[in-house]
Amino acid sequence: MVKQAPISELGPPPRTGRVYNQTRRPGPGDCAPSGRMRLDALACWLQDIAYADVEDAGVAEGVVWVVRRARIRVRRFPRFGESCAISTFCTGLGRMWAERGTTIAHEDAETVDVDAAFLWVHLDPLGTHPTELTREELAKYGEAAAGRRVSARLRHPAPQPAERSFTWTFRATECDLAGHINNTAYWHPLEEELLRECDPDAIDVEIEYRTPAQPGAKTVLCNGHWRWFIGDEGETLASIVMA
Repeated sequence: MVKQAPISELGPPPRTGRVYNQTRRPGPGDCAPSGRMRLDALACWLQDIAYADVEDAGVAEGVVWVVRRARIRVRRFPRFGESCAISTFCTGLGRMWAERGTTIAHEDAETVDVDAAFLWVHLDPLGTHPTELTREELAKYGEAAAGRRVSARLRHPAPQPAERSFTWTFRATECDLAGHINNTAYWHPLEEELLRECDPDAIDVEIEYRTPAQPGAKTVLCNGHWRWFIGDEGETLASIVMA
């Protein structure tokens, strides 16, 4: 059995500091046949609101953010056409990275349906090297972080002997502005597994990204609640654990 790695903490919005809010509705392209929102669509929402926040804060220029680790905990899946309130906020800072929490709740709900923690690495304008957060970024997000420090160190274990494996092909249409497979595409094979079973009522999943991938066939190794994406030369691209 694979040893359980620590996964990202999830916390409520800060009492003080910046919180950015949006309202959205899951559309036809976001949902499974049952009407529940898919995990890849949720990840896309979380990516989009992160960019909307830094743009609204005036700190979107001259920097590239890439996801290192992403945890999504679903207590109840948003459903087609529901009005959803989304809130995003900084939950921790590092020298060259930051963690962002996000919550999603359907309209008039008293409890959160989805909460997430994404660790983003702060890169230079070309997207090649990590760079330190700027004074302006720290001024915008430091109060919400409330002194909490986060690490970008890898925590998931290396691939373990597979109980089973399958081939998954990334498409060129899944490449993003950085020229590699977007983080949201890694949720697709897990969704394929979910769609073969009864629709889940809830799920708690974390992905850790190690090496950027290019389009083409990859191997997915499976051991219990773990999944590892293996590249053409045997390198580990990413790993998934279902908590």
